Amino acid sequence: MGQQFKMLKQLQQMQAKMAKIQEELGEKTVTGTAGGGMVEVVKHEVVDPADVEMLQDLVLAAVNDAMEKARELAAKEMGAVTAGMGIPPGLMG
Repeated sequence: MGQQFKMLKQLQQMQAKMAKIQEELGEKTVTGTAGGGMVEVVKHEVVDPADVEMLQDLVLAAVNDAMEKARELAAKEMGAVTAGMGIPPGLMG
């Protein structure tokens, strides 16, 4: 009986610590970068540890969005340069 009571008490302490950590995580800001700082994702609330997949999806979507915008910007800038040279659009991309 004594051993089971001790294990139950340890489990309750562990659950209390985990709840405190989850509460503290909700107050933190996480920043991730890629490409030497060219892409930065800032998350003000850390996702529920039970739903890490959602955080992965959000990061992937943010990176994909940044990459698409970078491609659009590069195409626009290259288009401005090649237009002045009489090169048809898309030939350089």
